[in-house]
Amino acid sequence: MTQAHIQSVATGAKTARPLAEEGDDPLFDLVMGQLDDDQAQDVVVIDLKGKSSIADKMVIASGRSTRQVASMAQKLAETVKQAGHGPVRLEGLPAADWVLIDAGDVVVHIFRPEVRSFYNLERMWGFGDEQTAGTA
Repeated sequence: MTQAHIQSVATGAKTARPLAEEGDDPLFDLVMGQLDDDQAQDVVVIDLKGKSSIADKMVIASGRSTRQVASMAQKLAETVKQAGHGPVRLEGLPAADWVLIDAGDVVVHIFRPEVRSFYNLERMWGFGDEQTAGTA
């Protein structure tokens, strides 16, 4: 990937996928499409390829409430499973303040906004290459 390792791909409540990544990875495209359909907010993609063995991409998104966070996580897990990408692990679903969806090559964190700002994963995983959409 020639673009920065972190790309903020959010514009308001709707998300837009960067053209350079679209079509490269069917699982990633599926995840981004489902988050867009569910109106995830402030979606950030962190490219982990070559930097971590846990996944190729990390997606961080916000939901407006615990109910929306739980709903987005459950729908995403079901969509990934139905598309044939294997079983998905969900962590944090009962409280739904922060839900982790481990889909193998793509790991998704869905937060309530207050919890997201507290943990600030974007900064932790930024590798100093932060770039927002529109500056690439």
